[in-house]
Amino acid sequence: MDLNKTLAELKKTPGFTDQVGMVLIHNGVVRGCSRDGQKKIKELSVKPDQETIAAIKQEYGRRPGIFAVLIQAREGIFRPGDDLLHIIVAGDIRENVKPVLSEVLEAVKTKAMHKEERETT
Repeated sequence: MDLNKTLAELKKTPGFTDQVGMVLIHNGVVRGCSRDGQKKIKELSVKPDQETIAAIKQEYGRRPGIFAVLIQAREGIFRPGDDLLHIIVAGDIRENVKPVLSEVLEAVKTKAMHKEERETT
């Protein structure tokens, strides 16, 4: 996802200027070490469940004050530093937008992302 292009397109959506006061972005990247910091990671195999992601977008897009929820979860083999997951949440005020970004991120990571770390040898 080209974040600048996606934001520019989102801003052209009818109703954006009247309804949006905050846009939050999550840009998840591959870490060079395991979550516990004990292992060096050479690459990460990722398989997102796109149907579950679509359902998450739909569910959270209906929350009060939310204008749009955009999610791009990439599939394939990635190396440390590569982008994996983009989430954009646009809405009216921070009290509505901040928790939705957090909840969408948690839902995608726990319900829709299947990952396998491959360690360096």
